Amino acid sequence: MGPNPKMKREFLDSTRSSPFPDEVLERVLSLLKSHKDRSAVSLVCKDWYNAESWSRTHVFIGNCYSVSPEIVARRFPIIKSVTLKGKPRFSDFNLVPENWGADVHPWLVVFATKYPFLEELRLKRMAVSDESLEFLAVNFPNFKVLSLLSCDGFSTDGLAAIATHCKSLTQLDIQENGIDDKSGGWLSCFPENFTSLEVLNFANLNTDVNFDALERLVSRCKSLKVLKVNKSISLEHLQRLLVCAPQLTELGTGSFTPELTTRQYAELESAFNQCKNLNTLSGLWEATALYLPVLYPVCSNLTFLNLSYTFLQSLELASLLRQCPRLRRLWVLDTVGDKGLEAVGSNCPLLEELRVFPADPFDEEIIHGVTEAGFVAVSYGCRRLHYVLYFCRQMTNAAVATIVQNCPDFTHFRLCIMNPGQPDYLTNEPMDEAFGAVVRTCTKLQRLSVSALLSGLEKYESMRSLWMSACNVTMNGCRLLAREMPRLNVEVMKEDGSDDSQADKVYVYRSVAGPRRDAPPCVLTTLSGL
Repeated sequence: MGPNPKMKREFLDSTRSSPFPDEVLERVLSLLKSHKDRSAVSLVCKDWYNAESWSRTHVFIGNCYSVSPEIVARRFPIIKSVTLKGKPRFSDFNLVPENWGADVHPWLVVFATKYPFLEELRLKRMAVSDESLEFLAVNFPNFKVLSLLSCDGFSTDGLAAIATHCKSLTQLDIQENGIDDKSGGWLSCFPENFTSLEVLNFANLNTDVNFDALERLVSRCKSLKVLKVNKSISLEHLQRLLVCAPQLTELGTGSFTPELTTRQYAELESAFNQCKNLNTLSGLWEATALYLPVLYPVCSNLTFLNLSYTFLQSLELASLLRQCPRLRRLWVLDTVGDKGLEAVGSNCPLLEELRVFPADPFDEEIIHGVTEAGFVAVSYGCRRLHYVLYFCRQMTNAAVATIVQNCPDFTHFRLCIMNPGQPDYLTNEPMDEAFGAVVRTCTKLQRLSVSALLSGLEKYESMRSLWMSACNVTMNGCRLLAREMPRLNVEVMKEDGSDDSQADKVYVYRSVAGPRRDAPPCVLTTLSGL
């Protein structure tokens, strides 16, 4: 099922301003894969604008309140794939109220009418109910790809509806969601003749799953390339899954407990030896030095190693990294310490992305973690580094200047000092020089996270969004911004008992849909008291 060809022809004929053939335009535009390139050509003239509308099959919406589903459907009539983001990224750190909004259901209702041929939906930080998942499952007969990242509001009942009704499903990717994990029985809902799955990720589910159903599913899906299981899957069960699917390219393991017998260890090592195509490894819950060597057979081909669930110490990390000469991406917890990051600098010359997460971001008494010394060590050994997310307890202006001098190609530089507003701990000077060095040196920079600023209002309309918290921002300042920049939506999140004159948290973003009408009472907009 697809769009009506007659409707398309009548629309293009009624808006034609030149005799340039539609087929030629659409053929040329089909060769453009970049969203930015397609957006640019749509501005050339009306013919190109219309042709781009009728040839685009995928749309990316970075903020669900920047546009309405009705506007999207009018602009792009034949969309088959949608990526939709909701809450600001700071919701990951509990800085956004739970009932903030970003409900996907109004979008699905419009899509069911305008895009019944929809095949792919990727959601990030959206509110998703079981009713929405069931609606999705029964209203889009050709549906193939569902990705839910950092979403909330649904349960395993919703996943059961997807497994039951989506007969052509190729990807089910469930990551970091606030899910009501009722039971693992949803895996049994895939029909016994279902074989099309290529990606299955349920790593963040907490309850035990039906392993027999999982093993049968993995066995019959011969095109499965990505499998990421939760920590209920033991090493013994993992070995059985690897025997069924040696073709995997990405693997998320389960828990490294309980202990293995000598025979079980040998069988697991043999199973890993057969995985010749594996390039991504994650999971590794409760991994210990005793069982890390079982991974060595696949380490030489790894380009991405995600250890963000693994409380490794520096020596354990160093031993593992010596086996991984081709790593491009590495995620770790700060339990590895500066010594662990020195091992990164010594063993990962091809590294392009590093993320260091706090093991416990809310415990201010913790004395372990990483400092500027570990970051500097990485910068000396990993000159290709261009993406970093670094949570640390302390930092200096001089260290940041050294880091960007060693790695000037940063596109994403997100430095999060755990105590907001903390100055250079050696000089007691603010971190202005550090971030100034980043901006001056890193000419390819796309994203910079700093301890927030409020000035230069004239620049805000060119930004997609701006988030401010723990800043000295007044309500009057927010009202002025909303009045002076009408194309921006200004939202203030108030906490109980806070100063009426101060804005606790501020979220500013561009929108062609105007102020939203579903804001909860704790979120003030120009329609609700700002």
